[in-house]
Amino acid sequence: MKRVSNLRSAAVYLFIVLLTFFFVQTCLILMHEFTHSMMAWFYGDISSPMAIVWGNPLMMTGWDEGVHYSKLFPVPGHAAEALIGGSPLLLHAVLVALGIVLLQKSCMMNRKWAFHLLYWFVVANMMELVAYIAMRPFASGGDTGHFNRGLGLSPWFLFVGGTLLLVLGLYLLFRKVMPRMYILFAAENRLLRWLILFCTAFFLFLWGSGIRIVCYIYPDPQWMFGLSGFVAFFLVLYGCRPEHGSAD
Repeated sequence: MKRVSNLRSAAVYLFIVLLTFFFVQTCLILMHEFTHSMMAWFYGDISSPMAIVWGNPLMMTGWDEGVHYSKLFPVPGHAAEALIGGSPLLLHAVLVALGIVLLQKSCMMNRKWAFHLLYWFVVANMMELVAYIAMRPFASGGDTGHFNRGLGLSPWFLFVGGTLLLVLGLYLLFRKVMPRMYILFAAENRLLRWLILFCTAFFLFLWGSGIRIVCYIYPDPQWMFGLSGFVAFFLVLYGCRPEHGSAD
């Protein structure tokens, strides 16, 4: 009877997680593209921040900020290019940092569903950072490419420095925040703890990065960065097994 109850609870929460995450993901895509377009509007490139290219919110394809980078910045070394291209990444980083700090506050343990919403919002933002910084740091275009080109930086600077900060954020998420998630939603349900871990790792390393990089960038050699997402996914499942977690 308890096994059936645990299975039902896990299935219900999985449904809630999927609804929550794809709602958050849609909001995040809009926030990401509007941050680009807002910066470009201030710079005078587009007539309105709303002038973005709309895409598929579920599959995260077809979206574009509509900024004419090649026309605005024909040569490298314009800080404005770095600002327009990299501002969403800075926004994601700030939201992740604030979210992780807030999720470790004792007051959040009395707000179960607020914790739930903020947790998956942090995961979605961190998913974007993993996709761009850890897996597309050497791209000639895109957010990281425009950031590096605008500041005249070697891609290694963003890759190494950004990845180190990502590792710190991932450590805090999996070791400090996730155990609190278990207490609130799966205190006596091992299956549900595994489900939370699986979904978190899947969204972070496969859904937003590993699978997309391998499928969409191939045959560019940088598609192999996507393979690191698969490695990270399985390493996290093994290294962060629910039995090993405990809340502070």
